[in-house]
Amino acid sequence: MKILVLAPYPPYPPRGGGALRIYHLARGLAAHQSVTLLSFAPDTRAVKLMAPIRDWCRLATVPGPPSRSSAQRALTTLLSPQPDMALRNRSAAFSEALSRQLAAEPFDIILASSIEMAGYALQAQGVGPRLVLDQFNAEYLLQQRAALNDLRQGLLLRPRSLAKGLYSLLQWYKLARYERYLLAHFDLVTVVSEEDRAHLARLLPKNVARLAVVPNGVDTEQVVPGAVRGDMGGSTMVFTGTLDYRPNIDALRWFTTEVLPLIRTREPAARLLIVGRAPGPEVRSLVGEAVELVGEVADVAPYIDGAALYVVPMRIGGGSRLKLLEALAMAAPVVSTPMGAEGLPGLRDRVHLLLAEQPQAFAAAALRLMAEPKLGRQLGAMGRAHVVDHYDWRTITPRLEAALTRLS
Repeated sequence: MKILVLAPYPPYPPRGGGALRIYHLARGLAAHQSVTLLSFAPDTRAVKLMAPIRDWCRLATVPGPPSRSSAQRALTTLLSPQPDMALRNRSAAFSEALSRQLAAEPFDIILASSIEMAGYALQAQGVGPRLVLDQFNAEYLLQQRAALNDLRQGLLLRPRSLAKGLYSLLQWYKLARYERYLLAHFDLVTVVSEEDRAHLARLLPKNVARLAVVPNGVDTEQVVPGAVRGDMGGSTMVFTGTLDYRPNIDALRWFTTEVLPLIRTREPAARLLIVGRAPGPEVRSLVGEAVELVGEVADVAPYIDGAALYVVPMRIGGGSRLKLLEALAMAAPVVSTPMGAEGLPGLRDRVHLLLAEQPQAFAAAALRLMAEPKLGRQLGAMGRAHVVDHYDWRTITPRLEAALTRLS
C-alpha cells in the first residue's frame, strides 16, 4: 500500500502523546508499506530535527500552522458553525502541498492524524484514496466533561470557570456535529479505546462498522525500568505531560490545591515535580515551596525513575494516557484517578497501580507508596508486565495495518 500520513505537528522527536502515536504508527506501517509523511513544522530547526524520519519514509513539510489570536478564536467560537479544532490548523500552504502530493502520485490511503487534519483528508474525497481518520480522543466527550466540570465551578461564583464552561458547552455541541459528519465521510475512523468507540458510535450508529480500536502503546524495548538510576527522595512525586493541554492543567490544579496539602500534613517534605512542554501562566501560578516546574526536557525517564511515585490526577479528558503507559513500562509506582486510567482495559487497582478518586483517598494512596517502597516495586513489576503483554507498539501497529489492508 502507498499511504500518505498527514501530521498536525512534527512527530519527531517523539515527545508528547500525539507525536508519539503518529511516530510509532507511521514507522510501524513503513516496515511493510510505502509511507509518505506530510507534516506541519513550526520552523527550520524543527525540520532539521525530523531528519531521522527520512530513513524509513518520504518526508515533506509545510511551515506552520498559522497562529491565531485569542480574539480570532473567540470570534469563530461565536460565529463559525465549525469547532475550534477544525479551524486551528487551516493553511492554504498545506492545502496546496497536499494537492501537489496527490497530483504527483497515486495513494491507496490518506491517514489524517487527529481531528485537526480531517479537513485536509476530505480534500481528496472522490479522488481515489480511501480516507482514514486517527482520532486521539472522542473530542466531543472531552469538551462535555470539561463543560460540566467548569460550569459546576462557575456555580460557586468563579467567573473564569463559568466562562470556560460556556466555551466548552459551545465546543461540545459543535464537535458532536462535526464528528458525526466525519463518521459519515471517512471510510475508517480509528480510536484509542473501546470507550471512545462507544461514545463516537452514539453519534452515528449506522456507521459503527467504520470505527476500529487501535490502542495507544509504548516501545517497551526502549522504555525500560532502571535505565536511568536516580533518587530524588522518598517523598518526591512527578507529573509529566503537555502543559498547555486543558485536562492536564485541571489535573495539576486539583492535585496541588486539594491533594498535596493533605499529603504534606503527614509528610512535610513531599513535593511535586511538573515535567513537560508549553507551561502557561496557569501552570506557573502553581509553583511554590512544594511544587517545582521543571518544564520541557529531552528525556523524562530520569524524573520518572528518580521519583518515589508517578501521579495521574486526571478528572477530565478522554482517550487513553500515553504518559501512564510510559510510567508503567518503567515499572514506576503509580497513583491515578479512575479517569486517568480510562481506556486501558485490564489495569487493576492494587495489582498494577493504586486508583483513587477523592482528594483524601488519593493522598492516602500516595502516602502509602511513600511508606511502603516494597509495595511500589511489586505494583511496578506487575504494571510493566501488563504493558509488555498488551500495549507494545509492535503488537498494536499490525492491527492498524490489517484494518487499512481491508480497505485497500
